[in-house]
Amino acid sequence: MTIHLLDGTLEVDIFYECEDHDLDDNVCISVIERCPPSEKLLRAGETHLYLTAAEARELGERLLAVAGRSDAHQEK
Repeated sequence: MTIHLLDGTLEVDIFYECEDHDLDDNVCISVIERCPPSEKLLRAGETHLYLTAAEARELGERLLAVAGRSDAHQEK
């Protein structure tokens, strides 16, 4: 599942790392930044974060909660 953010300059890919199925942290968030150096947010052009299933669920739940609050605020 790839998400493009910031006008397509930031690519976030979220996937289950099959090769690491024996590890607890086998949910990968890959972040690739494609923009001129003067516009970069990250030092590296590409980085990977490995989460456990519990951490991935917590992140997902928090994102949904914040999005819900944002929606509720915009409806007023």
